[in-house]
Parts: sequence; structure tokens; C-alpha cells
Amino acid sequence: MTNQGEQMRVMTAGITEGSPLFKARAAGFFWLMTIITGMFAFIAGGRLFVAGDAAATAANVMAHVSLYRLAFVSNLIATVCYLAVTLFVYLLLKPVSRSVALFGVFVSLIGCTVAPTGGLLFLAPLDILGGNQSLSGFTSAQLQAQALTFLTLSMQVNDIGMVFFGCHVLSIGYLIRRSTFLPHWLGILLFIAGICYLTNSFASFLDLPFKTYLLPFVAIGGLLGEGSLTGWFLAKGVNVQRWKEQPAVTA
Repeated sequence: MTNQGEQMRVMTAGITEGSPLFKARAAGFFWLMTIITGMFAFIAGGRLFVAGDAAATAANVMAHVSLYRLAFVSNLIATVCYLAVTLFVYLLLKPVSRSVALFGVFVSLIGCTVAPTGGLLFLAPLDILGGNQSLSGFTSAQLQAQALTFLTLSMQVNDIGMVFFGCHVLSIGYLIRRSTFLPHWLGILLFIAGICYLTNSFASFLDLPFKTYLLPFVAIGGLLGEGSLTGWFLAKGVNVQRWKEQPAVTA
């Protein structure tokens, strides 16, 4: 047990004290995985959902059960990958402002905690529509309505999670704008992405009439912001010398 504890301490210290290039590349890799798995889950799950039509939605779900489950697993993987993103981005940006970086970790962890709740609600229609004996007293129409309700609730929970992810993205944008080792235009793109996420979520909460038109703008804003930063981390990393000098500049 002592040897295992020592190995864990050495590994943790290696991550914390490692090269800023390693942290940037690790953040970029896990962010790329988050984008890929998250987009797959969104597209695969979304194509089965027919707003306001419980029967059509139920038929789609039961006709593509494997795809539906794969969308759930992909969303779960995206959440785990984003936890890794949160860690490496914090280690990379804390020299700019430790308090803001910690705030980013805090809101990201809340978002990552909310996400599995949405996942459980997303899985519920499979149990409801799959011949659960405890629901045998309900008619097919009632079961389909329940399944659609759970699926709708899972989307609303995802909107709640995106509020916290949006705040995390905004905090990253702020830190990049104040940093000396990353291009400031990346921070601006992150600001745009974070505002898009928050606008979309609150438009959904308030049931604003233009909410159905926001999705393309949110997707473009997210890809420009998160995609550009991911690409920069993977291709360029950070200016190592300026990263080392950042604490003195901040002070």
C-alpha cells in the first residue's frame, strides 16, 4: 500500500509540475474527445426525438435501441473527458488568476454532476417502452407520453448543465484574455461561445419565441470557440517562456 501511495503521489506531482506544453496538449486531446463524443451523442439522440409526437418518438427509440444506448455512452464519455479538460485547463491557467481558475473548476464540476442526471432521464424511455411489468397497467399511448416526458426532461437538465459549462467557458475566455502566453483572440472566441450557451439555455427556460432559431448560432459559436482553442492547444500549445513569467506579470 505504501508503494502504491508513493507511485500515486509521484504521478500527481508529475501532472501538476509537468511541462505547460504537456498540459496544453492533454487539455487539447481531452477537449477534442469531448467535442467528438458530445456531438455524436447530440446528433444521434436528437434525430430520434420528434417534438410533440410521443408515438413517433417512441417508435424511433425502439427501432434504434443500440444507437440510443450508444448516444448515452458517448455523452457519459464526454462528461469524463471534460473532467480531464477541467483539470488540465486549471493547471495551465492558474498562474493568470488562481481564484478565477478555481471558480472555473467549481462551475465545471457542477455541470459534470448535473450531466449524469440528464443521462438517467435519457435512459428512462427504454425501460418504459421495453415492456416493464410494473407499468403493465398503462396503455401504449400513456407509456409513449411518459417516455416523451422523460426525454424532454433530460434535454431540460442538459440546458441546466450548459449554464455551468457556459460559465466555465467564460472563465477560460477571461483568463486567456489576461494571459501573456496565449493569443487574446482565443479568449474573445471563448466569450462568444459561453454567451451562446447561456443565451440558448435561458431562452429555453423562459420559452422565448426565438429559441428554435438559436441552435445553428450556438453550434457555430461553440465550434469557433472550443474548436479553435482545442486546435491551438494541439498544434501550438503555449509560449512556455511567457507561461513561466506569467506569475510575475500578474503580480
